[in-house]
Amino acid sequence: MIAPTVSTSIDVDALYRALATPRAIEEKMLHLIRQGRISKWFSGYGQEAIAVGTAWALHEQDYILPMHRNLGVWTTRDVSLRPLLCQLFGREGAFTKGRDRTFHFGLPEQRIIGMISHMAAMLPVACGLGQALQYKQEEAVALAFCGDGGTREGDFHEALNLAAVWNLPVVFLVENNGYGLSTPTYEALAETEIVSMASGYNMPGRSVDGNDIFGVIEAVTNARETALRRGPVLLEMRTFRMRGHEEASGTAYVPDEKMDTWAERDPVERLEEYLRVAGGWADDDLNALQSDIATTVNDAVEWALDQPPIESTPEDESAAVYAPHEPHGEAPPLEADLDDGTATAERRYIDALTDALDEALAADSDVLMMGQDIAEYGGVFKVTDGFVDHYGPERIRNTPIIESGAIGAGLGLAIEGLRPVVEMQYADFISCGFNQIVNNLAKTHYRWGQPVNVTIRAPYGGGIGAGPFHSQSPEAWFCHVPGLKVVMPSTPRDAKGLLHSALHDPNPTLFFEQKKLYRSIRGEVPSTPYRIPLGEARTVRDGADATIVTYGLGVHWALDEAAHWAEAHDRSIAVIDLRTLVPWDKATVRASLSETSRVLVLHEATRTAGFGAELAAEITEDHFELLDAPPIRVAGADTPIPATQELEETTFSAQSDLRDAIERLLAY
Repeated sequence: MIAPTVSTSIDVDALYRALATPRAIEEKMLHLIRQGRISKWFSGYGQEAIAVGTAWALHEQDYILPMHRNLGVWTTRDVSLRPLLCQLFGREGAFTKGRDRTFHFGLPEQRIIGMISHMAAMLPVACGLGQALQYKQEEAVALAFCGDGGTREGDFHEALNLAAVWNLPVVFLVENNGYGLSTPTYEALAETEIVSMASGYNMPGRSVDGNDIFGVIEAVTNARETALRRGPVLLEMRTFRMRGHEEASGTAYVPDEKMDTWAERDPVERLEEYLRVAGGWADDDLNALQSDIATTVNDAVEWALDQPPIESTPEDESAAVYAPHEPHGEAPPLEADLDDGTATAERRYIDALTDALDEALAADSDVLMMGQDIAEYGGVFKVTDGFVDHYGPERIRNTPIIESGAIGAGLGLAIEGLRPVVEMQYADFISCGFNQIVNNLAKTHYRWGQPVNVTIRAPYGGGIGAGPFHSQSPEAWFCHVPGLKVVMPSTPRDAKGLLHSALHDPNPTLFFEQKKLYRSIRGEVPSTPYRIPLGEARTVRDGADATIVTYGLGVHWALDEAAHWAEAHDRSIAVIDLRTLVPWDKATVRASLSETSRVLVLHEATRTAGFGAELAAEITEDHFELLDAPPIRVAGADTPIPATQELEETTFSAQSDLRDAIERLLAY
């Protein structure tokens, strides 16, 4: 048996109880599986010293972002065992109310932020937490766990680079157990000494015996101090998982000699040997303490298993998807509540966005912005021009080219109560951050009730000859994902009011800005801050013969066509600007259909599976009795967007098909 590093400054009695508790739970879980009382368990047997030692070394104000084998983090931070076991068993009283399993949840009050299933996705979140702690000048760090398998993910590298560039107080801890599920590390990494990656990001790195709990405590203690003084640290903890990826997986892929070697390094047995030799403990002392721990665990397990299965209703589940809309702080008044004499000024679409952001930054120091080239350069479209001079680099931050890392950091900032605005240089590039949006931001409130006030600004759309990678309208990707809100203003007045609402909404909001409109349209805009509620459409033109339901650039196409039909054919066409796609205003659409009995759905994006398909389906299903003709969809072609404007206008754009479609609708 390899002896642990000697330490004389630690309460070893309490430390042994902390280490032996997750081991006792591990052993109990294995018995339950063999008895058929539970069906699944993701074991961390043999790795307990890392989780326990890390939680022991950190301060209570420090954040820990564990993975699903780090049971010892939760028990060492004194998370109540009964609800924790209810969480693991899916019983009433579970932290996530049955909405997620194992440790996929957070307890911000105990500074624990659990993972999602996607490897390394929480490392950028740790960067955001570290950024928030740094911004608030708190003496605390964020420590994020990652497996050796997760080091192959892009989020790992984006997070390390971001933390290094910004000198964030973050510790990255890699549990290197030699396997990503069953694939050996040497088959997946060109450099198996993971600690060597630290030098590539100009941060300190250290390789640690992860089965020596004293060594873990000492390494994490030092890393914490370094992170506070100098910036991020990478720790590689060498360890081994003695059970399968999950219990049913087994360990047949591991050579027997490796199992034997690591059994000699068992962290619990090493601490027990230390207690016998250095602490003078007798076997009777250990046995008595083990028995006491086992009794506590057994009682809690049996209590949790006796709890009823979780029950819910569709209404309760739907209500959990979004945080209740309570505006952050002193919110601007609603547009409808502005005084009649409120001053207005003619503003371009882009000016209205700049005004809203400027007003929000001036009113609340919790508003932070980050994105590529948004500081000194002012963003590629100059929406944030001059902001860094007024608000400083701590609030207006250039990020590296890391869409996923920036969005994940936004989640960390939001957990700390800040209001981050993340700018995508082009909406097309949002695909690089897709996982963070649809799996992390969107699902967080549903799973554990955490509000996520993150606004993602995304310039989208065609009309400027920018080609297939700078012209897409990807709104439909996100309308499909519960938990997100999707906003697409068409006028300067709406852009300002809706952006203020997005900034005050406690849910992740994608704010799409049609870049052709930036400098091509003007309108009267109130000179003071105001909000337009998300989910309220605007009837921009009344009509009796047909209704066009649209948003974004489509509103301007629709108004032009409605004017043509009124002048040339004496036909009256209503135009409804949805403004918000999630949620969308069904009542306003129905009211118009009750007058016109015909509907055309129009959008700039590609036709197949575009949001117009959802609109047409909902209208048909809910309002069939009002219709005198089938709904018609007019949308972009099912092709990538050509680079030349002439080709875009003649082969892709929905505008070229609009007049013929209206004629068909009216003639039906």
